[in-house]
Amino acid sequence: MENIVIIVDWLFLLFYVVLNTSYSFLLFFSLIDIVLRNRRRVEVELDHALESFYTIPVSIIAPAYNEEYTIVASVKSLLSLRYPQFEVVVVNDGSGDDTIGVMKAAFELYPIHSIFQKQIDTKHVRGIYKSRIEPRLIFVDKENGGKADALNCGVNIARFPLFCAIDADTLIQPNALLKVAIPFMEDPEQTVASGGTIRVANGCRIRSGDIEAVGFPKNPLAAFQVVEYLRAFLFGRIGWNILGGTLIISGAFGLFSRRVAIEVGGYAHDTVGEDMELVVRMHRYLREKKRKYRIVFVWDAACYTEVPEDIGVLGRQRNRWHRGLIDVILRHKRMMLNLKYGVIGLVAYPFFAIFEMFGPVVEVAGLVFVVFSYILGLADVTFLFLYVNVAVLFGIMLSIAAIMLEELSFRAYPKWRDIGLMCAFAFLENLGYRHMTLIWRIKGIYSYMRGSKQWGAMVRKGFGGQ
Repeated sequence: MENIVIIVDWLFLLFYVVLNTSYSFLLFFSLIDIVLRNRRRVEVELDHALESFYTIPVSIIAPAYNEEYTIVASVKSLLSLRYPQFEVVVVNDGSGDDTIGVMKAAFELYPIHSIFQKQIDTKHVRGIYKSRIEPRLIFVDKENGGKADALNCGVNIARFPLFCAIDADTLIQPNALLKVAIPFMEDPEQTVASGGTIRVANGCRIRSGDIEAVGFPKNPLAAFQVVEYLRAFLFGRIGWNILGGTLIISGAFGLFSRRVAIEVGGYAHDTVGEDMELVVRMHRYLREKKRKYRIVFVWDAACYTEVPEDIGVLGRQRNRWHRGLIDVILRHKRMMLNLKYGVIGLVAYPFFAIFEMFGPVVEVAGLVFVVFSYILGLADVTFLFLYVNVAVLFGIMLSIAAIMLEELSFRAYPKWRDIGLMCAFAFLENLGYRHMTLIWRIKGIYSYMRGSKQWGAMVRKGFGGQ
């Protein structure tokens, strides 16, 4: 019995060794990409793209459901983007609040009769509106069908060859759309999707839809999420991008080929992970058709989003995220370790299936098992010390490294106090916050097994100074 316990203990330790080693490789690739990227050359590219005849027009699609507190600031932010030709399509997905009312008041909307081709099936469109003061704005009012349905409706109505899918509570930096569009200009035939970095808006000073100053949030839950987002984007997604294994283009800020999105059937209605599912389906479809393509993550194209400051809302969000991940992994399970799908099938897919989907169960089980092994005298203090170093301290080091990457790349937080607070929260998240997120994700597994498709209500405080 004692030998079995020891073997299980070491298997849990091995899980962390492989996980953190994988993260370390991703961190290394991210560091190389950030250090070698010539920021001055990028600014020259942006100026050239802004004036270029070849810059591809974009339809920005913002699905909105009960967003009356943030929608006006978000739309103003979108309309202020530096881009030669674009339109903003706001899709009101049967909101129960006064989203349509605040939009009518702010932008002087009036109804129009518009004919569009319904290439993807969606819920009934009740009305389409234009603005008397902003000709680039289109407002669509439709019956409630969920976020995927709203996005598909926007794709149907969009006029341009590229569409940018964003969340209605998202503020995009002025140059960010140009940055994510550059891969399409460099290779318009093969580029099918690109996405940017999502950052936390809580604590920032916002006026008329613009981020005037980046600040660190006072709310502890939001502060923990700053560290999480830096870790996820600044070495997670950059590293996967270098390896050619990008599986996720965030629904908060992604640019897609409208033609290819329609070709694969648009966003799936029967999942809460519609953003990841579309990207994985594009990978699968284009690989099976043996067509050359690329899906790109552009780390220096950033947008800001309001994150939950309420523990109940945050828990529902993480539950939903994990259900979405499980659904995508199981829906496209034939890609697992399949040579036909290249790096996606052989590396990225197994990593997400093993470490992201099952990771919460293994981490919680490992923590409980190792602690009880020590209490019962079946594991010595040396092993416990080693386990804590690999499972906890190594993870803290990776979080600190993500904060250092922030300083090398964006330097969005100008105050040393903010850097110090981020490092402090990188330590503190291991004293309860991380364990809460694990429990929420495990609940997500249980909810998925019960067939839950609920989105979960999100409460917004709104951006100041609309």
